[in-house]
Amino acid sequence: MRPGGGGAFSPRKSKGQNFLIDGRVADRQVSHARIREGDTVLEVGPGYGVLTERLVGLSSDVKAIELEPELAAHIERLLGDRVDVIVGDALKLEWPRFDVFVSNLPYSVSTPIIFKLLEHDFRRAVVMVQREFAERMVATQGTLDYSRLSVNVYHRCHAEILETVPPSRFRPRPKVESAVVLLEPRPPPFEVEDTGLFKEVVDRCFQHRRKTIRSALRSHGLLPDDEAGVPYLDERAETLSPEQLGELADALHRRLKS
Repeated sequence: MRPGGGGAFSPRKSKGQNFLIDGRVADRQVSHARIREGDTVLEVGPGYGVLTERLVGLSSDVKAIELEPELAAHIERLLGDRVDVIVGDALKLEWPRFDVFVSNLPYSVSTPIIFKLLEHDFRRAVVMVQREFAERMVATQGTLDYSRLSVNVYHRCHAEILETVPPSRFRPRPKVESAVVLLEPRPPPFEVEDTGLFKEVVDRCFQHRRKTIRSALRSHGLLPDDEAGVPYLDERAETLSPEQLGELADALHRRLKS
């Protein structure tokens, strides 16, 4: 396998594998990451190593999680001990500690990877995802793209779409555009009394987004018989702001405790 190429390895459509081949896009991604001296950088799904080659030029501690043994071997041959390659499924492995996350994510696992990322402490993340997914990440109340992803990202990070990337920058060419998204953790704009319950309420309400909040919660046993003090029960998830969903979760927490 040659640098920037995949040799005999063929990306698998079933796994959403479309590998970046444009170094100019990778240069911009790495620039947005603002890697500092001493930073540990984590990449998930290095593919042909276009990003990885640039990351090791800025950090002496780069870790890359790669599912495909052939691609992991390619990265090791290409960069030697300049990168710590971890072979395995990033959804199942325990991630190492890191300061900066830079990855071009397979479309098929973008959702669980982003949710797993949000569970970690980090300073900055730059991710390439399908454009429609990126739009869901930054969507606001009342829009068609507003979702549980939007709420969870907003609660944890500042999120911003930095640029869109056409299909011609990948091999093989996907049928959709991609987008580069910046995530910067910040203090939550609102506090909740029980983070686990808040996440479950958000999940269940958006799982049944066409139903009222009352119906969605009741179908999962989250609404007590005594509804006193629980707001927004006649609304739908897409009409509530993240802050209002936090109010709902806190009211449920107090009611379930009593």
